[in-house]
Amino acid sequence: MTDTPARLLNLLSLLQTPREWPGSELAERLGVSPRTIRRDIDRLRDLGYPVQATMGAVGGYRLVAGTAMPPLLLDDEEAVAIAVGLRAAAGHAVVGIEEASVRALGKLLQVLPGRLRHRVGALNTATVPLLAGDGPTVDPDDLTVLAGAVANHERLRFAYRARDGAETRRNVEPERLVSAGRRWYLVGYDLDREDWRLFRVDRLSEPFATGARFTPRPLPAENAAVYVASKLRHRSMTHTMVATVHRPAAEVDSWMPWTGDYQVEPIDDHSCRLRSRADSLKWLATGLLLLDCDFEVHEPPELIAHLRTLAARANRAADQAG
Repeated sequence: MTDTPARLLNLLSLLQTPREWPGSELAERLGVSPRTIRRDIDRLRDLGYPVQATMGAVGGYRLVAGTAMPPLLLDDEEAVAIAVGLRAAAGHAVVGIEEASVRALGKLLQVLPGRLRHRVGALNTATVPLLAGDGPTVDPDDLTVLAGAVANHERLRFAYRARDGAETRRNVEPERLVSAGRRWYLVGYDLDREDWRLFRVDRLSEPFATGARFTPRPLPAENAAVYVASKLRHRSMTHTMVATVHRPAAEVDSWMPWTGDYQVEPIDDHSCRLRSRADSLKWLATGLLLLDCDFEVHEPPELIAHLRTLAARANRAADQAG
């Protein structure tokens, strides 16, 4: 084999097999002399591949773990197996590897020959995973487009369906993909609305990277995961309470049963206005009762009705005890 680059690739492919190769066997496989093998090993080391040599009458070579990851050489079967595995990892809630799987899948699909991309697509079309529970589905191809745009700081355009069914076109600077259980979210700066937005990936379609680069903006949160968690928590708080509490504002603010979203405004030295949001009427009612003082609820009417139910239940319990 006189083509040095081709010979080096074949040599690297052999060394990536987890075994030790005697120099004579490598020379026979590649049709060159042991001296040529030694020179080629030196070339691979110069390129950053950690090839270890063992001493002895025959001697041998093997590729060991290094400080950096050099490019891998995969045959057709290996490439298809990895692509299918990465698609499966991207579609399941495996903590800590979801986004990395998407990024790796995007890189692999970018360099796969057309015949292999067709095989990967056929395998995924023909197989159905057994999933526990129901949940939204996300196209892995869409995920790879989004992940590529995040990594390259490229603006994205896509169609988006809101919670109420309204269809819009979005022009976004993508910040990060976040996996939350069986749902994927894209955090990005919406250029048309001039504000940060959270997009459910299963509700977007036809994503494509425009090629226009951007400088990342400071995210209004510690990181993307914290941003998503705060938005989801806020959306889950469906009940807004307004109440007058007969206790000084400073005392109410220093001892609040809630750790979430609330505001305390003084009315006078002995009372204050309390506003809070929660996802449960029971939680709001319990918090008010734990303040251990008189109060009047102004809204919502559902909370007033729930307090009446609690009061009737407490009166019945007191009468039975008497």
